[in-house]
Amino acid sequence: MTEGVAVQIGQELLLVAMMLVLPAVAVSLIVGLVISVLQTVTSIQEQTLTFAPRIVAVGVTLMVTAPWMLRVLNQFTMRMLMHAAGASE
Repeated sequence: MTEGVAVQIGQELLLVAMMLVLPAVAVSLIVGLVISVLQTVTSIQEQTLTFAPRIVAVGVTLMVTAPWMLRVLNQFTMRMLMHAAGASE
């Protein structure tokens, strides 16, 4: 395996990882922002109020995006296995 191939695999790995993490992180960020604004407006400073909605929202997001995530992981794994099979020849 050459350095160029290793760098390409690393780049693809990081891209796939970011694609898989992005929906959950984005939902967590948006829900956290909304809850923070509501806490500021209502002057309620309960710490647990920020965590419970985030956990629920991220859980729902993971359930909704799970089929897509599995497809992306499956495609990446197949590409890596094909690459490994081709490199061993």
